[in-house]
Amino acid sequence: MGMTDWNVGKLLEISGSYWHACTLHAGVKLDLFSRIETGDNTAEDIAGGLGYDVRGVATLLDALAAMGLIVKAKTRYSNTETSKSLLVKGSPQYIGYMIMHHHHLVEPWSHLDQAVNTGKPVREGGALDEEERESFLMGMFNMAMGIAPRLAEEIDLDKRQRLLDLGGGPGTYAIHFCLANPHLKATVADLKTTRPFAEKTISQFDLSDRIDFTPCNYLKDDVKGSYDVAWLSHILHSEGPDEGLMIIKKAVSVLEQGGIMMIHDFILNDTSDGPLFPAIFSLNMLINTDKGRSYTEAQLKGMMIETGLVNIKRLAFEGPNESGILTGELGG
Repeated sequence: MGMTDWNVGKLLEISGSYWHACTLHAGVKLDLFSRIETGDNTAEDIAGGLGYDVRGVATLLDALAAMGLIVKAKTRYSNTETSKSLLVKGSPQYIGYMIMHHHHLVEPWSHLDQAVNTGKPVREGGALDEEERESFLMGMFNMAMGIAPRLAEEIDLDKRQRLLDLGGGPGTYAIHFCLANPHLKATVADLKTTRPFAEKTISQFDLSDRIDFTPCNYLKDDVKGSYDVAWLSHILHSEGPDEGLMIIKKAVSVLEQGGIMMIHDFILNDTSDGPLFPAIFSLNMLINTDKGRSYTEAQLKGMMIETGLVNIKRLAFEGPNESGILTGELGG
């Protein structure tokens, strides 16, 4: 949106848009969409099942209906087809975990001015609690499930034998790269707290014999093994430039000659003022991390060159929220 497009109405719409977000967050947190789907579809039914105030529940349901997320007929509520697909737990397309991840970020985002003033993160409490960890990891799974199947078909790994999914969380990309390439084996390397989520997800796709998990804090530990392809998806933005370079070096250290590295992230243009989502996401990193940020394409290419990668190029792929992929090769 250009500067000349702004007016009072649009500015106030942006300023108050968190009202809509918080309404959606509450609906997902209370799992109202699933309750409607199972037949608890009056405000009294739902409030009784939750032990909540009828007025409060009815007001929230009416607001969700006004947003077009549910349908109201007299006193009864039903899901739209979109809500059935995306907001009812148990649906393969459920995105509630990512919505809850956004919910957990509301409080720190309300202190953005403090983060800008000090240059330091404002998130309190240190490590994620169990609910926040589940929302984050399964939210990443939700989002990756919308990208990975298509991406795995587009990227040619036909001659590759062993893939490293560094910081791979639940292993979604490793799973789909292996599904698309029956000869490929993979290792998901991530924090030990991630292991239960990863092994459960890998098992669901019947790939436990081809994908293993190794505990790895890539900031502190050496990466182990030998691979001919390394996949680094959405991990560099959490770290500063020095740490980002170190992570790439560690991944390169286990690449075989002729192996390829793929970096998937929210990539800024080289003037850092767009695209919009990577620019806004860089604020999220300012709020929540010590040194994290979105990187420009030139910055990422510079790190790759410094670690000895050649033939560096950007793929035509553009993911949701304007993510992109850079590839490089070790050796000639």
